[in-house]
Amino acid sequence: MLPLSLTIYFIYWFMSGAESLLQPYVPEQYYYPGMGIVMACAIILLSGLLVNVFFVKWIVATANRQIEKIPLVKSVFGAIRDTLTVFKIGEKEQSKTVVSVEIKPDMHLIGFVTADQVATTLFKDEDKIGVYIPLSYQIGGYTLYVKRAQVTKLDVGAEEAMRIALTGGAKADDVTR
Repeated sequence: MLPLSLTIYFIYWFMSGAESLLQPYVPEQYYYPGMGIVMACAIILLSGLLVNVFFVKWIVATANRQIEKIPLVKSVFGAIRDTLTVFKIGEKEQSKTVVSVEIKPDMHLIGFVTADQVATTLFKDEDKIGVYIPLSYQIGGYTLYVKRAQVTKLDVGAEEAMRIALTGGAKADDVTR
């Protein structure tokens, strides 16, 4: 019941918030119920389209570089940016790889291949690979550099694997469907 209740409440909160933000700016004779929601969706869509324009990308990159120069802010900003990067798994083909890392015989962790190049740079003479291991029930995780022989590719989608890892396997029955 709780997930359904929270979802309904979030939708209600979004809709009422969008309506209340627009209503003071539109004369009553032109306002109709639902206009705020339509405008909010349109603004979100236009923002997404604008971010892909070169000039806007340059502005965003410049703003990011400036933010990264502020001592305390750069730590918080970097942590948030890195966390969001984890959830943009589909951006690089390499990071789509869902793997099982053998910690010791008969003990495995689910992870995502992150960066071969970093492992090669850090461990020049060893055949290691970087694997991000998410922690269950929280946003965070570890990047392990393990021998390639310890890694086995799994035939599971990235979203399913992330859900299994983040819920501690509580929703593992979804994989069998």
